[in-house]
Amino acid sequence: MKLPTTLFVGLLAALILVAGLPLVPVAQTSGRKNPDLVISSLAGRDLFEFYCSSCHGRDGKGGGHTAPALKVPPPDLTTLSQRNHGTFPAARVEALIKGEERLSTPAHGSSDMPVWGPIFKGLDNRDEINAARIENIVRYIESIQAKAKA
Repeated sequence: MKLPTTLFVGLLAALILVAGLPLVPVAQTSGRKNPDLVISSLAGRDLFEFYCSSCHGRDGKGGGHTAPALKVPPPDLTTLSQRNHGTFPAARVEALIKGEERLSTPAHGSSDMPVWGPIFKGLDNRDEINAARIENIVRYIESIQAKAKA
């Protein structure tokens, strides 16, 4: 005896339900959640620790946990003012973060630093929020500048 297809599918679904199996396959998880790619905080310190510290270190001195894997060590961000005649180069730091300026020319090798402007835009398309993120990171980096030696 041959069952019509609709009857067969109905009986199969009823059998699955009686057995307690889901009708739709459920993806198995290992219990580990993928890491977040964006944080809700706009505080400069939080943003720096989340996006920058893996290379630059939590203290900004270039000793992040991924720094050894880079071709060129990340710079010590706490000495930017010292290396710029005592003035923090806010506009240049902002341009570097946005990708409007690069750290090196092709003749000297490419920059390993991610261009965060487009990355932030890809994670969150709100321009005003991304501008605030970048501005707050720049302000935080300014706040960690080493004091000039007397």
